[in-house]
Amino acid sequence: MSKNRPAASAAPAQPATPLAAPATPSLRRRMACWLYEGTLMFGVIFIAALAFGVLTDSREPMQNRHELQGFLFVVAGLYFAWFWHKGQTLAMKTWHIRVVDHAGRPLRLAHALWRYVLSWIWFAPPMLLGSLLQLHASWILWMMLLWVPLYALLARLHPQRQFWHDAWAGTQLIHAPPPADTP
Repeated sequence: MSKNRPAASAAPAQPATPLAAPATPSLRRRMACWLYEGTLMFGVIFIAALAFGVLTDSREPMQNRHELQGFLFVVAGLYFAWFWHKGQTLAMKTWHIRVVDHAGRPLRLAHALWRYVLSWIWFAPPMLLGSLLQLHASWILWMMLLWVPLYALLARLHPQRQFWHDAWAGTQLIHAPPPADTP
């Protein structure tokens, strides 16, 4: 053995570079999460609409329509704000995605509500245009089917590949692998 070999130090080695920022999930993963979220929201909206109909004794589909729309907007807002405040919805847990602020901290409830309002960019442009032009609902649906993928692809223009409503809200989606089981 050589006497010139350095002795092993007891202190752990320090990383040569600072820790990298968490990775942005791929667009494919985020859109799969988005579709799964829509499936879950169908159940939430269905139960909320049923409860609204029973509580208001609505017997016709168009009765109390605007009140129902407002109620469902609030229910969806509470759902998303609550879970985003905790970091993840069920769909986000499934796809290992977490929402945080730009500093990597969990969202405050008010911040999560602001993100919810801004996230309506997914649906608002076709709905507003259809309303202004007094288009039939089927045309609005077609416009939405074109707008949603276009908006998703616009994330490629963001420097960190985030959705623009996240950039405007001061939030970001990060990859959040499940914690490793420890014995």
